[in-house]
Amino acid sequence: MARNAQENPGAPHILIVGGGYVGMYTALRLQKKLKRELKRGEVRVTVVDPNSYMTYQPFLPEAAAGNISPRHVVVPLRRVLTKCTVRKARVTELDHDQGWAIVQPLAGPPERIHYDYLVMAAGAVPRLLPIPGLAENGISLKTVGEAIHLRNHVLEQLEIAESTDDAELRRKALTFVFVGGGFAGVEAVAELEDMTRDATRYMRKVTPQDLRFILVEAADRILPEVGPDMGRWTAEQLRGRGIDVKMNTLLKSAVDGRIELSDGSSFQAGTLVWNAGVKAAPVVRRSDLPLDEKGRVKGTEYLTIEGMVRAFTAGDNAAIPDLTQEGEYCPPNAQHAVRQAKLLGDNIVRSLRGKTLKPYVHSNIGAVAGLGLHKGVAQTYGIKVKGWPAWFMHRTYHGAKVPTFNRKLRVVADWTLALFLKRETVSLATVEQPRAAFELAALDDLPPAGREKETESAA
Repeated sequence: MARNAQENPGAPHILIVGGGYVGMYTALRLQKKLKRELKRGEVRVTVVDPNSYMTYQPFLPEAAAGNISPRHVVVPLRRVLTKCTVRKARVTELDHDQGWAIVQPLAGPPERIHYDYLVMAAGAVPRLLPIPGLAENGISLKTVGEAIHLRNHVLEQLEIAESTDDAELRRKALTFVFVGGGFAGVEAVAELEDMTRDATRYMRKVTPQDLRFILVEAADRILPEVGPDMGRWTAEQLRGRGIDVKMNTLLKSAVDGRIELSDGSSFQAGTLVWNAGVKAAPVVRRSDLPLDEKGRVKGTEYLTIEGMVRAFTAGDNAAIPDLTQEGEYCPPNAQHAVRQAKLLGDNIVRSLRGKTLKPYVHSNIGAVAGLGLHKGVAQTYGIKVKGWPAWFMHRTYHGAKVPTFNRKLRVVADWTLALFLKRETVSLATVEQPRAAFELAALDDLPPAGREKETESAA
């Protein structure tokens, strides 16, 4: 098959599958290290991702709670990767031995593209379990679209409760269940509880006492990343805010919004948020890359793919040995992904120039978590911090790490304005049905007979 038409079709072609942390930072590193080669067309870099932006995921809970504008937690790939080709498409199949990938664009037929170097950085997707009703009723928090939807959905539940006197309907609307006690689950329940408490200040029928937040965790503790002591402290703080923290508990069913837990409790809930783990993106299973028992790409300490040449990987879809802890693998977090990406880019350059690759070695510096406005928990370099200081550390760290000066400035501006202005608690649920008003107007303009027929058809 012929290669893609390019200025220099014989130049080494580096394909980066995924535009998240690893994909974007690897491409940025290649732009820096191969500036002249890219300019002269001696090397080509293509980044393929279903989205044309990179999402800074640690800010998704704050975006869902309205502390940060959703547009400020994403980085447009084409704006920062000016010397690379960015394709908004999905890689559906890959054969590294033959050096080709099948790319499905937004419209039109799939295309086969050839490459010389591969970076598998497709990331992860939510790990769904075979729980009845979960796929139909659950909401994840992995993308900015989900953050926007979750915010609108939660605020809409408050509006439902405010607009009805039906006690059963009110209880369901005001019951919010979050499954998963890791960073994503704890930060999500804490931020959204904070937001809904603020929202009830402007309502007549709904009070903070009416709200029911439940955090469900299968293990015997939450936030294992900050250590057992800080995890226990966090659970106590959440319970003190009225959040029911259930540990050693599993979700058994969510059919028709009825939540059934392994502790025997059963109740209706209008909101179910699922943050109970992730798995490697589906494309890794549709390739000839070696996978481990968890479905991750088998990587080496050099960030190469085990047993393959000119193939690299890192991030959530990869099993990278942690050289600081014998027998362990690097955890799937942003701290490791960003550092791995820089070394990965350097190692590709070393490979192109025939130099020896360097191993990835990084000791975990700790973890920080936000628990709502002015509340947080952290453990860094063995030092335990909680409350306002931890919240300040959380914002300082992530404010510094969010990519590009443009995004840093916008995020800091959001935080600064929030010091002086009240939080916006308006549901924009109609954005998810933009044609509803148009269709209603069109139905109203039909003659009575046609209107009845359209109504029957819709039913």
